[in-house]
Amino acid sequence: MKNKNLKSEKDYIKKYQEQGYTTSYRPDRDILIDLKTKAEYAPEDIHVVAEHRFEGMSNPSDMSMLYVIETKDGSKGTVLANYSPASDTSIGAFFNAIPKENMSQVANIFEIEE
Repeated sequence: MKNKNLKSEKDYIKKYQEQGYTTSYRPDRDILIDLKTKAEYAPEDIHVVAEHRFEGMSNPSDMSMLYVIETKDGSKGTVLANYSPASDTSIGAFFNAIPKENMSQVANIFEIEE
């Protein structure tokens, strides 16, 4: 059975954590920082292995993106980015700077059988 019953960002994050994507990151200008180890990653150090878009239930312009990433040193985790009209655009700029060849859907939980 595929993962069709997931509804919220929290559900998705929990499912990815079960798959080993447990690291938390924070964007800071043009780098991504591992909150635990303080390792820093440039856009070319990141591989986005899945991404999911969520729209607000009451306001579709309130959007978020869940990025599932692996880094050059093997760290695996997620980044949840808010894309509402009032949100900070620096995280979007960071993810737009990741080379296209580093983007895939190989770890998308909808493609992984339970």
